[in-house]
Amino acid sequence: FQMTVSGRSTARHGYDHLAVEALTALRRIGGTAAVTEFARERVRSVIGHVRPAEGAHDVERAATDIATALSGAGYASSVEEAGTGLQICQHHCPVWNVASRFPELCAAEQEVVSEIVGTHVQRLATIAGGNCACTTNIPTGTVTVSDLAATIPAPADASASAPTAERTVR
Repeated sequence: FQMTVSGRSTARHGYDHLAVEALTALRRIGGTAAVTEFARERVRSVIGHVRPAEGAHDVERAATDIATALSGAGYASSVEEAGTGLQICQHHCPVWNVASRFPELCAAEQEVVSEIVGTHVQRLATIAGGNCACTTNIPTGTVTVSDLAATIPAPADASASAPTAERTVR
């Protein structure tokens, strides 16, 4: 299931308001660096116990463990194959309203996920940014120049020379 913005707004609580006030005060007192450090500590409290990937062969296990830990914290997460990689999808975000005002929360999550899986990851979407899910792409495969060249259509004029990798890959 996926909760809509309308559904999220019907939940009665004052936690978001309190959290926004606390982070605003933290930023005023300690600057952006203090908010960033708080965000890192918070995400490490959720997924920091996950054993880091031990090489490329172990990334899927680490991603699955991250998704399990996130789900345990209320993020309704899953791991899906996507192209030459994996995607961790979070179908709910218990802090979306606060994260929409403090993007350091999402940035810290991306940073810690990257540390655990042992490679650069890319955040493709966030609930805090108005999307229906948070999606983090984890590349696991490699793309070679010959792979890229194979995706280039043949020239319309058969007498034209085929493009070279040097001309097509920039």
